[in-house]
Amino acid sequence: MPRHPPVDSASRGIPLRCRSTTRNQHYSTTTLLADPTVSALTLHCHIAMEPLNKDCSRFPAALSHPRKLKGLYEEFVTKNSSSISQIESTLRSLSYIIPGRFRESELASESLHSGVQLLSLYHDSLVSRVISRLPATITRPNPTPHARYTKYWSSRSSLYQRVALTLQMIQYTELLWEMIARRRGEKIRWRVIVFIEGVKALCRLILLRLTNSRPLVSPPLPEREVDPRSPEEEEESNNLWDDKSSLHSESGSASDLSWTMPRTGLSLPTLPDVGDISNYLISRVLTADDIKPPKSLLHRVTGQGQLAEVLYIIRPLIYALALQKWRNNKKSWTPWLIGFGMEYGCRQLAKKDFRERVAGGLRALTALEKEELRKRGWAMGWWVMRGAFYENITKVWLQSFAKRLEGKPLIGLIGGIVEDYQYLWDTYYFPTATL
Repeated sequence: MPRHPPVDSASRGIPLRCRSTTRNQHYSTTTLLADPTVSALTLHCHIAMEPLNKDCSRFPAALSHPRKLKGLYEEFVTKNSSSISQIESTLRSLSYIIPGRFRESELASESLHSGVQLLSLYHDSLVSRVISRLPATITRPNPTPHARYTKYWSSRSSLYQRVALTLQMIQYTELLWEMIARRRGEKIRWRVIVFIEGVKALCRLILLRLTNSRPLVSPPLPEREVDPRSPEEEEESNNLWDDKSSLHSESGSASDLSWTMPRTGLSLPTLPDVGDISNYLISRVLTADDIKPPKSLLHRVTGQGQLAEVLYIIRPLIYALALQKWRNNKKSWTPWLIGFGMEYGCRQLAKKDFRERVAGGLRALTALEKEELRKRGWAMGWWVMRGAFYENITKVWLQSFAKRLEGKPLIGLIGGIVEDYQYLWDTYYFPTATL
């Protein structure tokens, strides 16, 4: 996945970290941003930790028993999943501030980010395991098509679960491995890049085979589920027609939401808002995808559709091999044209297969298929940050943009941030990798 600037974790983008540098102007830029942000993150983390304090007292007694400690930790995570998610988000944000504070900050920042991502992956499995054991009487939120599909294959095939988990772990640590390999020289770095892309392509080909030639989804594992027992979910699942809860939440006074008849003195409650009624009814409506079996949420691909998916899977490997061959000429258009041509050709071939094979064409695709096509379409935008296009066009534009902002109050900080991020784009391969 590409590293994006800090965004909400729901977008599933992994943010970029600023580079480490010994130049004073970069230190001052990052430090100005870091000081107030560190305080805000510290406060955010402190607030998130408050609900956890009462559960932490049980850990010292279990330190002498590793098995007991593991059980307590799992119980701790599952009981405080909401607070744990906030802490994970804070730690990810911390990796954006580290650059400029330490000499080798890009390695420290990426180590922190990779560690948090791997820990989050473990927490996802814990929360999912607990929710699956809850009694059927507890109301659960409707799962997304992506969650239904990936959970179906994960529960049906243990090999799918292991391969998808391996793929996720590689994606979370690939940039860290590249940073470590770069210290051994460019030749070793490119060997590591090609090896990682080869392993990822092999994992995806196995997933394609296990799902009976269905297109791959990203990510291949279910995302973290919401514990239906949490206070937030309990509030959302309250009856919309509960007059008492409505009165307390909106005004705390029954007289504010009732009308007293002048002649009889009787009070009539206010009718529910039209928007609340509509939202309530819409949330109970079942779509065609809701009643489909999970494996039917993606059509099987055959012929040219299967060829398009295989080419899409091996495209990063071919592109990495081309970059390795032309590594001494970063402005050469050959690797860029090979990689972009393969991805664009795969997309058009897949669309053509859907039009010819699926009744109704692209309009008849399921919500999950449309979402995956949309993700792949947006991912193609990252080609402006790769190879010759970046070296010959984007890089020049970014440098002139940062130069125009230099010296200007406040907005000059943006130029410094762009220059910091530019180090990653110039030096490493994986920050702009999307697959």
